[in-house]
Formats: sequence, C-alpha cells, structure tokens
Amino acid sequence: MKRRLLIAAATLSFVACLGCSTSAVAQDRYCLQGRTWGYPGNCQFASYAQCMATASGTHAYCGINPRYAQARRYREYR
Repeated sequence: MKRRLLIAAATLSFVACLGCSTSAVAQDRYCLQGRTWGYPGNCQFASYAQCMATASGTHAYCGINPRYAQARRYREYR
C-alpha cells in the first residue's frame, strides 16, 4: 500500500512539473524594453501584441526574452 502511494505521488509530481515549465516559458516570451525598463526589461508578456499594446505611447519597445531565445537555441542544437 505504501509503495502504491509513493508511486502515485511521484507520478503526480512529475506530471505537475511538466505543466509548470511550459506555462512559465509561454508567460514571459516577450520583454518590454527601453530607457525606463533596461535590459532584459519587463518580461511578463505572452504575445508580441500584448507587449506592444503596453509600449504604445511610450519610448519603450518589445523584444524577445533572452532566456526564451537561449532555451530555444539550446533545443535546436541538441
């Protein structure tokens, strides 16, 4: 019985970790950058359109999150 509970807990934690990593990457794909924000900036935007809407009317611009770009480059070379 203890073994079954241990296996169920391990499986549940593994599945939960898979879901967390993908949503975290998608959440911070674009960064609001500029004089006020610095580099990498405010990286909380899932889409370029969201970022540009926030940057509208300011001297800021949007760029890809360096962490996301590095992770993507790493996956391509593996």
